[in-house]
Amino acid sequence: MVEREEYLRLLKNFKDQNLIKVVTGIRRCGKSTLFDLFIDYLKSEGISEKQIIKINLEDPEYYFKNYMDLYNYVNKQLISNEKYYVFLDEVQNVSEFQRAVDGLYIKKNVDLYITGSNAYLLSGELATLLSGRYVEIKMLPLSFKEYFEAFKDNNINDQKLFLDYMKNGGMPGTLSILKNNPEDINRYLDGIFSTIVYKDIMARNNINDKMILESVLKFIFDSIGSPISTKKISDTLTSNHLSTSNHTVENYLTAFLESFLIYKAERFDVKGKNLLARDYKYYVVDTGLRSYFLGKKADSDMGHILENIVYLELLRRGYKVYVGKVDELEVDFVAQNREGIKYYQVALTVRDEKTLARELKSLQKTGDHYPKYLLTMDMDLESDYDGITKINVVDWLLNNKK
Repeated sequence: MVEREEYLRLLKNFKDQNLIKVVTGIRRCGKSTLFDLFIDYLKSEGISEKQIIKINLEDPEYYFKNYMDLYNYVNKQLISNEKYYVFLDEVQNVSEFQRAVDGLYIKKNVDLYITGSNAYLLSGELATLLSGRYVEIKMLPLSFKEYFEAFKDNNINDQKLFLDYMKNGGMPGTLSILKNNPEDINRYLDGIFSTIVYKDIMARNNINDKMILESVLKFIFDSIGSPISTKKISDTLTSNHLSTSNHTVENYLTAFLESFLIYKAERFDVKGKNLLARDYKYYVVDTGLRSYFLGKKADSDMGHILENIVYLELLRRGYKVYVGKVDELEVDFVAQNREGIKYYQVALTVRDEKTLARELKSLQKTGDHYPKYLLTMDMDLESDYDGITKINVVDWLLNNKK
């Protein structure tokens, strides 16, 4: 079991604070396991078993017709004034769950933790009811550092392991499969993909046209790191005799985003310091799911796969991440947090002098003095180009620096 130390640290920090701890993320990224790890921690701190109430709302054992049934079930177990730690896993499966969550939150002796696999969890009524009363912990599949920790005793070179990670992705369930039956990885990923696409997305959004939906998703998966508009997707599908509208494509994109299957990076004008309102870039939550869905074609664009991994890592490190525009040039990522801005350019290799000059050019033109980094797979020592730091991407991922 991978410890997921960063997410566990956040739960520990917010323990007993008057906030609902909301863990969101794609199915099978480890939310339930995180709860198990945190419960083990609570027990090690002297919290008794009877003070811990955990309900997995995907388990048929826990069937509640509505929010009131759920609320009553939990409330009956609050038999003393002791602090109770209540964990509701996949809470969106209960009708009007918001009311049960609100009712439990206002109890003085309840510390409440919930998970959900859809952004719907924190939209609409729940967001209104609980405004200012919750903290969201956004969970992603395994980072390369976590993946590396799971395999480091196998004496595998970290660069070779990174190539495997680029293809296999970081869904936690892949670890035991890769260690025991690596040929079964596509079967495992198919189960996750089918549940997300056909149950969470199609069923929840009443989508009937499976072919159009899969075609839109395939377009996005095949275009990670490239500017995309709904019109471009619609026109491409129509030219392939799959007629659809911009409105339909927009609805599908929203559904993919809400299920955490993809993420959208807005474009940011570095000199004007404002967001640009078109041609976003999209990245997939897990490169293993992309490999499964696209097949052999997935391996043909290693540069954008590398870019995808860096984007997700910046999200893990707590940044808001944009695609930068500098005049007519592009900075791959503008990463912003409370401490300021950092710029990142990502390339497979810059051994060729012309390639190096091209990758440095946009960073050189930002017109400010924020930190700038060039991440590559070149096996070179860290170097500096007039304030732009070049780092091997594997070292950057493993050291959690910069």
